[in-house]
Amino acid sequence: MSYMGLSTLLEHMPVSWWEADERLRIVNCGGGAFHDPGTAQRFVDTLGGAAAAAREGAAAEGRESGIDRRQVRFGGRLFDVTSCPGRLAGDARGGVSGLAVDISALELGRHGYAAFTDFADFAPAAAFIRDAHGRYLWANHAYAHLYGTTPDAVIGSSVTDVDAPEDVATFQTLDRQVLSSDKPVRHTIGYHRPDGSPGRAVGHRFPVAEGGRTCVAGIYIDITDYTLALSRRRAAEEDLQALSEHSGLPCALLSPGGRIRRVSASAAELLRVHVPDLLGRPAHRYLAPADDLAGLRHAWRDLVNRRRRRFQTSAVFLDARGDEWRARVLLTAVSSGSRRARGVWAVLPHHTLPHPPLPPLTAAQLRILTLLSAGHGNNEIAASLRLSRQTLDYHLGRLRELLAAPTRLALVSRAYVLGILDPQAWPPRAAVDCRPAGTC
Repeated sequence: MSYMGLSTLLEHMPVSWWEADERLRIVNCGGGAFHDPGTAQRFVDTLGGAAAAAREGAAAEGRESGIDRRQVRFGGRLFDVTSCPGRLAGDARGGVSGLAVDISALELGRHGYAAFTDFADFAPAAAFIRDAHGRYLWANHAYAHLYGTTPDAVIGSSVTDVDAPEDVATFQTLDRQVLSSDKPVRHTIGYHRPDGSPGRAVGHRFPVAEGGRTCVAGIYIDITDYTLALSRRRAAEEDLQALSEHSGLPCALLSPGGRIRRVSASAAELLRVHVPDLLGRPAHRYLAPADDLAGLRHAWRDLVNRRRRRFQTSAVFLDARGDEWRARVLLTAVSSGSRRARGVWAVLPHHTLPHPPLPPLTAAQLRILTLLSAGHGNNEIAASLRLSRQTLDYHLGRLRELLAAPTRLALVSRAYVLGILDPQAWPPRAAVDCRPAGTC
């Protein structure tokens, strides 16, 4: 083959040839891997003394020619390099010539566009390559899975054969847009699954060169299930919001740190604070000081750390005017994918009327109230508690003063209204713990 014939043959192949003088300066070069003298010179410089070593090795062994073969990485590609003394034109007295074959390009040539396809073949994202006529040149497993088939069934088919008729026009318009602008397009696209149900995907469509022609490649993430989950979550949140607003129940959504994220109007009304003024505030600032708060804090940690799903308790709240009211509190952890709860819903199904802070009652006084509300007379109460009538009369008088109730009936009514007695329990029992002021 003539010198010009070799140059013409290698012009469009992933192979390059070069000639250098005895100082390894490029004299001539060509081929499709790199054909400009500057790149060829950098390549030879990367080889270092490899070419010269071939010539010196041949001289040391008394041979006319010595051939050196090795693999060299250059510009992110791997080349199989063959060099020998002499020029391609036949001048063997000085200089070195060589041939560099881009191994990575030859291996990728199995697909033609394998720099893209090898990366995306088994990726979870759906990817494809189509020519200007809509024929599939390549598709990965994720893309074929969207249509319930295999890549082999997609490749070679037309977009009209694979995609739903109502989607074809949209896809072809996008392909033409990419081909005409020669720029990538990012968008969200709708498509129809094999069962006819709608799907959504987000990704890029961009031009790629293949065999001297421009084709369209695309890579997409199917967001159908994600979009559906978001829609369901949004609907659930709207339903919950409507329920919290229209049920009349005081409730609030609290962060894991105990701050108010969402609160119903009825809860804000009880606290005598406007809803916007409650958002972001720590919830514990609206709890009255009590000895039983330590148990509530322990239960809160269990809820946040998902060791417990629900918890029911009773607590005393303090409103903006300084009045107290007791409420039954239902706490429910809002689950999430992590080890900690996303938040905690607090619902107050029952609460007492607001009232000025009460002085603590002794255990004897609480017991007298429970027996009194059960209908027992003074003699029965005194005998049950082993109290003298004089001591019992003292406690009853003290209770009338504390609760501002002039009669026995008023005492029982006030005890229920103020949350001292549990309205959902029979026989009657106290809804509060004993917080003694002196002797119980």
